[in-house]
Amino acid sequence: MFNNLRNKLNRAIFNYSVHDILKTRPVYATGKNRLALLAQLQHKDILLAIVAFKTFTTHTPIAAIYILNDGTLTNEDMDLLRHHFPNVQFLRMEDAHSEHCPRGGCWERLLSISLLIKDYYVIQLDSDTLTLSNIPEIAECVKANQSFVIGTWDEQEFESMTFRQSKASALLTKAGKHPHIQLSAEAQFDKLDRFHALKYVRGCAGFSGFAKDSFDRAFVEEISAQMFNALGDHWRNWGSEQVMSNIVVANSPNARVLPHPKYCDCTKIKQNVTVFIHFIGSCRFTRGIYAKLARRIVAELPQNHP
Repeated sequence: MFNNLRNKLNRAIFNYSVHDILKTRPVYATGKNRLALLAQLQHKDILLAIVAFKTFTTHTPIAAIYILNDGTLTNEDMDLLRHHFPNVQFLRMEDAHSEHCPRGGCWERLLSISLLIKDYYVIQLDSDTLTLSNIPEIAECVKANQSFVIGTWDEQEFESMTFRQSKASALLTKAGKHPHIQLSAEAQFDKLDRFHALKYVRGCAGFSGFAKDSFDRAFVEEISAQMFNALGDHWRNWGSEQVMSNIVVANSPNARVLPHPKYCDCTKIKQNVTVFIHFIGSCRFTRGIYAKLARRIVAELPQNHP
């Protein structure tokens, strides 16, 4: 109960700090680069999402914006988003369900991307992200049609699935009775039909780029069905979609792991180096860093003067 109250207070403080985002100019999707942004969004994250999208589009033009409604967005929420992003299109969770994949846990997001990449280069942009300054690597990936993922450590590279499975298997013996789904899934990679031919990366699905035509729904369903066979209902746990997203990016042609900590989560921020931050739950509202940085960036955005 105490944690819930603290989280609500921290979120209220953040929303108050960035409220001026509602005074900034609308963002029109007019880019000719065939870049689409997609985020799965819930009601409580509306202001976070507007900040994330506007700070990102300040540095990179876009051709389309898609919001996957998790079912909690109100009509007022959608009207607010249409005001700030006049070209926004809303997707429904039920339109992305698959009998071979879990429901919920952001799986509908990845399955929606599998359709959108037929027409666009798609970037999955979580609402709890913040773009601080120029992001040239992203423009390079879009131009070259290269998938990307935000990494976890410095000089990170894609690795063979055999390497990660061996590491995970060793760690699993020390993980206790209830290991995290990521570790459990990695330890079962050898149950996949194409295990020896596939690559992997321990990245974050919260900021990932998917090149046009880089994968298809059938690939996701194939891997997911085999993981169900290996893990049973454990594969339905939160975090399994991130494992799948990492597999998709790692096996896309000429994919990149973004330089770290230039692109990082909020535990790894390096002053004068970091340009993009993912404010993961463990450090999202601690020490007020998110609110402070967001308030500064929002103040620099063009105002919507009458």
